[in-house]
Amino acid sequence: MPLTVNGPRKRASRYLITSLSALLPVALGVVILHWQAERTLQQNTAQTAQEAVRQFDLMLDNAALAAQALLPLAGQPCDNATQLALREQVTRGPFVRATTLSWQKNIYCSSLFGGNYESPVNPQDYVDGQLWLMNGNPVTPDTAVLVYRLVDGDKAAFASIDGYHLTNTLRLISRYAHLMLQVGPHWLAADGTVHESPLPVFAVAHHQLASERYRYRVEAGMPAGEVWRYMQARYPAPFSLVVFFGVLAGLLAHWLQKRSSAPTHELQRALGANEFIAYYQPVVRGDTREWAGCEVLMRWQHPKEGLVRPDLFIPLAEHSGLIVPMTRALLRQTAAQLAPHAARLRPGFHIGVNITARHCQDLALVDDCREFLGAFAVGQVTLVLELTERELIVPSDITRQLFDALHQLGVMIAIDDFGTGHSSLTYLRNFNVDYLKIDQSFVAMIGADALSRHILDSIIELSGKLDLGIVAEGVETAEQCEYLAAQGVDFLQGYLFGRPLPCEEFIKLLGSH
Repeated sequence: MPLTVNGPRKRASRYLITSLSALLPVALGVVILHWQAERTLQQNTAQTAQEAVRQFDLMLDNAALAAQALLPLAGQPCDNATQLALREQVTRGPFVRATTLSWQKNIYCSSLFGGNYESPVNPQDYVDGQLWLMNGNPVTPDTAVLVYRLVDGDKAAFASIDGYHLTNTLRLISRYAHLMLQVGPHWLAADGTVHESPLPVFAVAHHQLASERYRYRVEAGMPAGEVWRYMQARYPAPFSLVVFFGVLAGLLAHWLQKRSSAPTHELQRALGANEFIAYYQPVVRGDTREWAGCEVLMRWQHPKEGLVRPDLFIPLAEHSGLIVPMTRALLRQTAAQLAPHAARLRPGFHIGVNITARHCQDLALVDDCREFLGAFAVGQVTLVLELTERELIVPSDITRQLFDALHQLGVMIAIDDFGTGHSSLTYLRNFNVDYLKIDQSFVAMIGADALSRHILDSIIELSGKLDLGIVAEGVETAEQCEYLAAQGVDFLQGYLFGRPLPCEEFIKLLGSH
């Protein structure tokens, strides 16, 4: 890799930077995994609480139905028929353990004791006179019972829910969350014991949910340290990946620090040595698949490193301002290479070249384009400047004069990678453009992602309404090609029609297309 930094650092500094570079991805990855785990557990407790409320509501609905069926019998003698009705509701109700009748706040008939049973009723024991969470009754003194009370004047009917069902719900609904049922001052945990002490507060993912139909609520949460335990159980592979990227980042940082010269100086040297060369990727018509033009792409033929990818030097060239003289050299090289073969080009052959915000800061670009077009016969080629969005082009008097002069010269303007940048619509509003180039990320999702396809269709529709030409990049399959052609896309570009080629290979293939 030819891009380098200023001289080697001291060994201690290099090791420090290497260590920090390795630890930063690991620390960031752990933070992200911890946040994701915490978020997942919060969702889990919320869902657990909702399911618990649903189950408890179902139990109380059964108790309420039993009480409603028995309420008309309250005040009648506790004879065989009444006792049979009490036991029948216990048999029918899937969660009902016992039923009872009272008259004038005195229990006198129960399904538990085979009939007559005397016990006073204190309405204050019941939340809103309806629910009471008891720690057992005379038959099962150490087993929790949830009592539902239905009152009509002096008459009242009771239906009790067995603590077995309550604790099963608290214990089995969730693998991770702990649950508690609270009715008034009493609360029940999964151990089956009813408590009157203050409710414990969960350290992780505490969630509280009240029933909308009955006066109780559910508390859900997890103890301290559960997030880390969850991460250890569920995220071993992502954590290993985080460590791998940390080590990789450390090794990369250590290697980069060994480079000995400044990147900008290396680019200037390469520019003077004519190491930046043109590669040509064909652009075809959407209807006939004939070659309609090409995009000129810059490559770096380094004497030691070989062919360098553009993503490794173009951003630096843009940042340093060297992209302007590099583009000027690319235009001159392209004209020198294609002009001798101009007779083999169809009239109006499109030649696309990328420009950035740096090109739009003065009018020198007009002279560069005029020089380029002067190498060809009038109308033989059409120069298309493609606006990239790595740096924002700010509308100004200079940019407006520049674009007007370019259009008068016959140069067309395209927005590259339309739909992915933050300023695509701003460019449409402020600049007079001729083409939209659809980013390959949308094309790649044809047949796979409905949302991306809708965005793609919207861009195509927008270009039609604005009377703009449209070019689709990254076409790699026949399915993508057929879809885009059916949508009326003017031009297609991608590996399906040809990879970027050096000039000699491009000229050889030009005649057959």
